[in-house]
Amino acid sequence: MPSTIYLTGEAKSPTNNPITSQWGLFFIGLVVDTETHVIRAADCTATLTLTVEFVRELLVGRSLLEDDMLVESITDRYHGSSQRALAAAVRSAAAKYRDLSADSGS
Repeated sequence: MPSTIYLTGEAKSPTNNPITSQWGLFFIGLVVDTETHVIRAADCTATLTLTVEFVRELLVGRSLLEDDMLVESITDRYHGSSQRALAAAVRSAAAKYRDLSADSGS
């Protein structure tokens, strides 16, 4: 059985944000180790490469099951216009992950 899965989280971004005009929603994509629940890789629908790199720094190496701590880190450190959307997308991905974990009995 593979030890990683890919999943996404999504949220609305502000209407004046370039993300909204380009993609409609803010998305994050995560590769998660199903044994440790640690995020191994992350990407997002940001318009700036620096934003994507910073989001990776915030998420990679941390447990998706600790979404309260992830959101706290986002709130403390990420001050871009899509801060709320990023936090909501992380919560969305964490909820999907919990549902998948419950369905598989892990």
